[in-house]
Amino acid sequence: MSSIRKIKTTDLELKDRLVAINRVTKVTKGGRTFSFSAIVVVGNENGIVGHGLGKASEVTTAISKGIEDAKKNLIKVPVINGTIPHEQIARFGGADVFISPASSGTGVKAGGAMRAVLESVGVKDCLAKSKGSSNPHNVVKATMNALLELRDAYSVANERGVSLEKVFKG
Repeated sequence: MSSIRKIKTTDLELKDRLVAINRVTKVTKGGRTFSFSAIVVVGNENGIVGHGLGKASEVTTAISKGIEDAKKNLIKVPVINGTIPHEQIARFGGADVFISPASSGTGVKAGGAMRAVLESVGVKDCLAKSKGSSNPHNVVKATMNALLELRDAYSVANERGVSLEKVFKG
């Protein structure tokens, strides 16, 4: 199934969110060398989101490299009335995520790395739970996998070759 929906970055107003910064130390003969890795999520808050990882010897350079990497990994997600179309479970590494739609006014009930991804994609109301590993790398990737697997009613009707009313009846 080709559910991967790649997007070009031209004419998009993308906002970036920093998820995590990690300081890494390399011990050499001359002493310790410090470098930084940054996980960044970019999105237009209207159904398009991407994540990236940047590594550099300075924090600002690592963040800008992460933003450039995130712009290369954009996907389109169906957001209907500020929430997701249906429940979804996904896994990446040791991180399990569960995302569920919520009624209007609920807000984004999610923690840390999941919140950054869901707010960047433009979800206003949803319930989310992260189980297993809390490693931000794996949580972001598991959340992106869950969002990739979401399907709206129009695409389901199109795949089945039936009308939209038949999808809702049964």
